[in-house]
Amino acid sequence: MSSMNIFNIAGSGMNAQSLRLNLVASNISNANSVSNSVDGVYKSRQPVFAAELKSIMDKNDAASRVNVLGVVESQAEPVMEYAPNHPMADQAGYIYKPNVNTVEEMANMMSASRSYQNNVEVLNTTKELMLQTLRMGQ
Repeated sequence: MSSMNIFNIAGSGMNAQSLRLNLVASNISNANSVSNSVDGVYKSRQPVFAAELKSIMDKNDAASRVNVLGVVESQAEPVMEYAPNHPMADQAGYIYKPNVNTVEEMANMMSASRSYQNNVEVLNTTKELMLQTLRMGQ
């Protein structure tokens, strides 16, 4: 595998984890929002990733990158809460809260942050190895 491919692979991983962190931030920031209808309530969003394998038949290296296929909204039901005195309550006295699990989102945030840090370490190690290789030729 070419050393330059390592930069592409780690960079695609960093882009994917950056998107994941942004979605976690959006989910957490909207976790306490309220709506007066099921359709208007915020829905938790999650990224969908896939590994893109390069053709092994064409080359002898099998480099893979992370592709972001999209962002999906959770299909879980929102939380209904009876609060007849709330200004956003519907005619039956219910308010609707997002289906965001803040504990799960915090775990996602820690995982994405660690994955991002690991990709940065891969880039730094590769860069340092390339520099040491160049110094050997002096």
